[in-house]
Amino acid sequence: MHSHLRFENPPALPHQVVVEALERALRDRSQEGEAASMLAGTALNDGDQVFVEHWCVEVGTRAVAGSPLLGLAGLCLGHTARRFGHLSDEAVALAESLAARAEANPSDVDGRALDGLDDIRSFLGRSQTR
Repeated sequence: MHSHLRFENPPALPHQVVVEALERALRDRSQEGEAASMLAGTALNDGDQVFVEHWCVEVGTRAVAGSPLLGLAGLCLGHTARRFGHLSDEAVALAESLAARAEANPSDVDGRALDGLDDIRSFLGRSQTR
């Protein structure tokens, strides 16, 4: 008998819950799994573009080298661009930096950062990226 796995995107959770989980994960790598799910749910489902972008940038700048949160932050910036049609210059620059790091050393930043930059270029146009 085959078991069919079903993937569901994580939901957006209350901002305070997300902030607490992300802050914990940025201090303690053992907490990254829960934080990753919350960041993805926020990027995919939260209606507050400022909050979503802020936490993608926070995670993408503060997570340590080799953390899976770095590639995820880049991917989530791509989701943010797709959903809201805009990113700050700081967010675009971070996405470009994370993608460059991923190309140079995938053990530093995983390839999801490249997917995020592709989404940003697709949804915002190449004129907003270098």
